[in-house]
Amino acid sequence: MAKFLVLGSGELGKEFAIAAQRIGQTIIAVDNYENAPAMQVAHSFEVINMLDGDALDRVVAKHKPDFIVPEIEAIRTERFYEYEKQGIVVIPSAKAANFTMNRKAIRDLASKELGLKTAKYIYATTAEQLIKAVSEIGIPCVVKPLMSSSGKGQSTIKSKSDINKAWNYALEGSRGDVVEVIVEEFIKFNSEITLLTVVQNQNPTLFCAPIGHRQDRGDYQESWQPANISEKDLFESQKMASKITEALGGAGLFGVEFFLTDNGVYFSELSPRPHDTGMVTLAGTQNFNEFELHLRAILSLPISEITLEKAGASSVILATEFSNNPTYSGLEKIASQPNTDFRIFGKPTSRPFRRMGVALVNDSLETPIEEIVERAKIASNFVKIIY
Repeated sequence: MAKFLVLGSGELGKEFAIAAQRIGQTIIAVDNYENAPAMQVAHSFEVINMLDGDALDRVVAKHKPDFIVPEIEAIRTERFYEYEKQGIVVIPSAKAANFTMNRKAIRDLASKELGLKTAKYIYATTAEQLIKAVSEIGIPCVVKPLMSSSGKGQSTIKSKSDINKAWNYALEGSRGDVVEVIVEEFIKFNSEITLLTVVQNQNPTLFCAPIGHRQDRGDYQESWQPANISEKDLFESQKMASKITEALGGAGLFGVEFFLTDNGVYFSELSPRPHDTGMVTLAGTQNFNEFELHLRAILSLPISEITLEKAGASSVILATEFSNNPTYSGLEKIASQPNTDFRIFGKPTSRPFRRMGVALVNDSLETPIEEIVERAKIASNFVKIIY
């Protein structure tokens, strides 16, 4: 059986660890704090700052993993090239991990090298450069840190008075030591989708049914599957997803995000791992959830097909206060709802807007997806966090 070093031990890492343990794999969970969710189900764990390259080297040398699976952005990813030379498989590849952990690399690859349709963009390393970039891109526009996750540090500039605030907010939300932002043209989109793309080593690339999602403060609040999309836009999305994942190399599941507009499909972002919006697959919408698909692709276990079994929705359970020992009420109420499930992630502390759990609802494919989403939102509100 293989040994996995999972770098990042949040809710996505936890579900991946559970999937791996179900087929006898060994998991070492790593994060910068103790008792992180994936550590609670791992064979062993390490607490380090993953931006400390020497600390990362020591953990890799100690455990000698077969696979390194990054689950967050804040990692000294340039070390991955050396690990590959040592014979360790980095998921999906050292190149993919490096490019996708930095918005500059992935955006330049998509737009300049591959010719994918993206929003116009400019980089800025100072507040003064940001002012100039905004004047060139135009207002409204979107500002994002080059390194962040789950929408942290992302904001929309609607007037000149927002520029300084956007700069400070982007730096606060940035992961790592990169002081640089990307300024993007504001795309008037009709909807956003995540296309979970499964790249296999010896078999064809497969796609899950597209997932729709709603964001607030740059972070997902609800997701649903299947999303409403035309055959033309779906074909274009799949073509772009295939192109960029092939350029990055390696095997595994990628979360590729797109804007759907009146002018066609725009590439937005890419994650080389299970996606937060893909937690809807835990509702039983597919024959395999996204974590099982990621694992099977990594292990070169053939996936003959991905089938959509049901329609489903997820709705996050958010904290509103700081606590060092959050507990929960309302679990009996959510558990009593038909076609409803939930996950409590087990995070040891809470803070405002931190994801602490998720409600999951499924129904037949004939049921209107809007109805399922509303039921998931109601279900998530049944769970109360006690601080």
